[in-house]
Amino acid sequence: MSIKKVDIQALDMILETMVSTVGESKDSIFEIEEQCRRDYESLTRELEEIRARVGIVIMESDALDSKARFARKRLSEVSMHFNQFSEEQVRDAYERAHKLQVDLQMNRQLEKQLRNRRDDLEIRIRSLQQTIERASHLVSQITVVLNYLTQDLKHVGEVLQEARRKQDFGFKIIEAQEQERKKLSREIHDGPAQMLANVMMRSDLIERVHKQNGPDAAMVEIKNLKVMVRNALYEVRRIIYDLRPMALDDLGLVPTLRKYLQTTEDYNEGIHLNFVNLGQVKRLPGDMEVALFRLVQEAVQNALKHASPKNIQVKLSISKESATVVIKDDGKGFDASVQKAGSFGLVGMKERVELLEGEMTIDSQPGAGTLVFIQIPYHDAK
Repeated sequence: MSIKKVDIQALDMILETMVSTVGESKDSIFEIEEQCRRDYESLTRELEEIRARVGIVIMESDALDSKARFARKRLSEVSMHFNQFSEEQVRDAYERAHKLQVDLQMNRQLEKQLRNRRDDLEIRIRSLQQTIERASHLVSQITVVLNYLTQDLKHVGEVLQEARRKQDFGFKIIEAQEQERKKLSREIHDGPAQMLANVMMRSDLIERVHKQNGPDAAMVEIKNLKVMVRNALYEVRRIIYDLRPMALDDLGLVPTLRKYLQTTEDYNEGIHLNFVNLGQVKRLPGDMEVALFRLVQEAVQNALKHASPKNIQVKLSISKESATVVIKDDGKGFDASVQKAGSFGLVGMKERVELLEGEMTIDSQPGAGTLVFIQIPYHDAK
């Protein structure tokens, strides 16, 4: 899916809804955990009470069992020697034995109920303990997810917007390459190719002039031909220089920048371009020299195209740790805090600086000119 088709605001709303839902789920699980903890504590207290009552009931049952055996024994003696006891004594022995037996049965029934309640409480407490552990684990996992959503994905809209900007920049580069190819083709066709065609025609003309008017007339045409060849050579060299200045490979960055700015000043009447080298005049790695030259070239062309300056100053400083370039103009400036649509020149410069692990800052205000500061790390091998 193309990044352009992604609705960033809608995506932000979806993420906010996700964060809210996950947060509410965490709160609900936490409430369940807390309720389970309260139930666990309540049931644990009840279990302790039940266990204590079971112990008491068991002791009471043992005592009643002992008394019941004695009462049954007494009732058996009375029954065997019925004539020796009065009716009241017989009835008392029977009633006492019966009462103790009933009390013993009731006590044993109570003991059974208490034991069942105790077993049920133990099962429920174990279940609650497992629920508490699972809930606690879920809360910790949801906390991790929530942190991920609120931290790592919080600025996903900004990330996508940056990706969209880079995608647009990539398309702009392709478009610029095609435009540059068309421009180069047109310049070669209208310039050197046309001049070389004229040279061929002029050479045929020189041959005819020599035959018809003699050597002197031919020499005049030859001089004109030399002028045409010199102009063609100049155009070829200019095109090659625009593609990649050969002086950059032969002489280095400082002489090439000085020559470029002087040539640019010659072609832009009324604008003064000044170059100042504050550091050492030394060679840098080839990719760094090309990058710095293109950065200066882009900054200068941006100023000439958009700022209408009177003066442009370029300062270069090369140390053992870094290469620093400052491009300052007195043009109309702009609001550097506002990202203008289609401002791919500055985007391209930032991309190039980032590839070299450098830093670039732009200081500009409407009516106050523009200052571009570029610093690229560099370690001298010596």
